[in-house]
Parts: sequence; C-alpha cells; structure tokens
Amino acid sequence: MRWIRFIKSGGNVNEKIRMLDDRTVEVNLPNVSGYERIAMECSASFAKIGGLVKERIEDLKTAVAEACLNAMEHGNKDHPDSRVIITMYLGDKDFKVSVMDEGDGMSYIPQNIDIKRKVEGLEPPNGLGLYLIQQLVDQVEFKKVNGGGHVVKMVLKMEN
Repeated sequence: MRWIRFIKSGGNVNEKIRMLDDRTVEVNLPNVSGYERIAMECSASFAKIGGLVKERIEDLKTAVAEACLNAMEHGNKDHPDSRVIITMYLGDKDFKVSVMDEGDGMSYIPQNIDIKRKVEGLEPPNGLGLYLIQQLVDQVEFKKVNGGGHVVKMVLKMEN
C-alpha cells in the first residue's frame, strides 16, 4: 500500500491519499470547506488515466464536489473533527466514486426535484446539489452505513 501525505503549512498531516490496489484510490479529507477541490482533482486525474473523456471528467468533478460538500455540511454537520472519505475505482467499463461521511446525514433524500420551481424561488434551494449529481452521473445511490455515516455511490460509464 502506497501513501501520499499532504502537509499543511503548520506541519500537520491533514489529508491522505492511498492506493488500495492498482485500480482503487482512497482520499481521506478533513471536514474543511475548500478541501473538496482535492477530491475533485484526484478523481479527475485518476479518471483521465483510465480514459474517461474530457466532458465526462467535468461532470465527475462537479458531482464529486457536490457530494463532498453535502457530506461536510449535511452529513458531518460542519464538525471540524469529522472526516470525508472518497474512494475511486477504475473499472474496465466504468469509473466509480463513493463519498462517505461520519455523521447522521440528511433525514431524507429529496425525490423528484422540480428544478424550475427552485430556480423561480417558489421552493427552497435545498436539494440542488443532489439534483446536479443525479443529472451528471450514470448511476447514483444514497445509503446509510452500518455503524454510522452515509455514502453516496456514483458511477460514470467510460463510453457514452
């Protein structure tokens, strides 16, 4: 198992990236707004190595960022000691990403989001990130993790 450590200016190790095998990478981030960019760039780089086309990489980056922000805000409730774990798997025909938090998460997952009503201000804007994720990836699953936390599992097919 190989580790790459990022050291912040204060000298603390705050995030870790590790290769679990030749097709799986894990990124373990602190619950800090802005760090979702690390997950975005890592997933984009890994997907590019696997041959995901540029347009789909942009979709991936947005979906990963939204999932991380939701994990930080709604899952971990902005708790500074919580972590967000992003696991990426490069398959032969697809690229899979899961984003896991350590919190209680949202009480429910909004279904059938009416984007037009939200844009017009007729409904509160919550749920827009989930809507984006659902539109940008080929498959998405939201589930509670045994022992605490929630995970968002996303799949992008390598070919359109």
